[in-house]
Amino acid sequence: MHDKISLKEKIGYGLGDAASSMFWKIFSMYLLFFYTDVFGLAPAVVGTMFLITRIWDSCFDPIVGILADRTKSKWGKFRPYLLWVAIPFAVIGVLTFYTPDFDEKGKIIYAYVTYSLMMMIYSLINVPYASLLGVMSSDRKERNTLSSYRMVFAFGGSLLALWLIEPLVNYFGGNLNSKSGWLSTIAVFGFITTIFFWACFAFTKERIKPIADEQNNLKEDLKDLWKNKPWWILLGAGIGALVFNSIRDGAAVYYFKYYVSSAVNFDFSLFGSDFHMTPTSIYLVLGQAANIIGVIIATPIANKIGKKKTFFGAMALAAILSLIFYLFGKEDIFLIMSFQVLISICAGCIFPLIWSMYADSADYSEWKQGRRATGLVFSASSMSQKFGWTIGGAGAGWLLGYFGFQANVEQTVATQNGIQLMLSILPAIAAAISVAFILFYPLSEEKLQIIEQDLNEKRDQN
Repeated sequence: MHDKISLKEKIGYGLGDAASSMFWKIFSMYLLFFYTDVFGLAPAVVGTMFLITRIWDSCFDPIVGILADRTKSKWGKFRPYLLWVAIPFAVIGVLTFYTPDFDEKGKIIYAYVTYSLMMMIYSLINVPYASLLGVMSSDRKERNTLSSYRMVFAFGGSLLALWLIEPLVNYFGGNLNSKSGWLSTIAVFGFITTIFFWACFAFTKERIKPIADEQNNLKEDLKDLWKNKPWWILLGAGIGALVFNSIRDGAAVYYFKYYVSSAVNFDFSLFGSDFHMTPTSIYLVLGQAANIIGVIIATPIANKIGKKKTFFGAMALAAILSLIFYLFGKEDIFLIMSFQVLISICAGCIFPLIWSMYADSADYSEWKQGRRATGLVFSASSMSQKFGWTIGGAGAGWLLGYFGFQANVEQTVATQNGIQLMLSILPAIAAAISVAFILFYPLSEEKLQIIEQDLNEKRDQN
């Protein structure tokens, strides 16, 4: 329980989120575009599909958490899912980007089925993975470090995906509207995610055991979660942060294709082949690189001034910078790229903090109620993350429809202005909501130290 986490284990834990984040970021940045410009669905239809499927998926997360809490194996409660679900994760991901020759109704049904399955498989592997953080160490600083490794690798995986996605699609299919290009590209990423998940399974270890070796009681677990005030506050703050990110992510490709409209490419070679990076790719890659900077600086800042103050400062600054972003015209490429870096550094600070804070809320619940349900706490947290992503993703599709977007044609001035709002004013509002919630977060560093000491004393007595 008191073991220090080795570098190998930290890297292994990070590889799990590198795998998840590859698909997560591709879905966030490109799936709406894929469905509208490649698959041929209306943006409002896609927005409604995102809402329906993600609400179900969000409700599915606690089911996975409850199942994981009750899993007993020689590998522990959570690690087995990394082994079992890695291949289905890759296969369903590929099927999501397959484009059968159906009529419009058939395409909508196929999209609903495959995307719903993808989100359920994502939950089956990501909820247990996230729950690992709560059982690998009881030390708050070790958790901060683990969470930072997780986020560095997560954004590293996202960076790799965004750096290669358009070049690979163009390489396999000739252009971004190529169906075969998308299918082959996702198959490549599916192979990589499988290897990463298996490495995470092999390198990590579960250490923390409940204070009391008692039978799990679902009713009591849910009652404990209901009474967990810090968790509810993190729920609101997390949803605000995810809406902030998902609206910006969902609109980014449209912003460059239909507003900035720059044809300048950056050329590079990889494995003897020539690839081209568009301004869209450069913008997204810069954002992921800046996210990594934010993750790296989050831990030392949080260790010095506390998680709550760090979270508050980062989201408040992100809101202000997003408001300024609205003032940039399509010719202000340098300012657009520069503010993407600054905003993304702020956003990068949030995610290692919030997952570490969820682990703290699990400790708080055990300290307060005398019972521990790590899987339920983290699955409910994952549910809130998915719910924020749902609001942002569905909202992006609806907003594009509301602003009059039509795929693969020149957009009106009103539509272009709407896309600008989706990169600036609207995310700023979501960031401000997140800031308002975190103001009421009650677990100070001093309080957490008391909780940690009490729990360790109780565990030592058992």
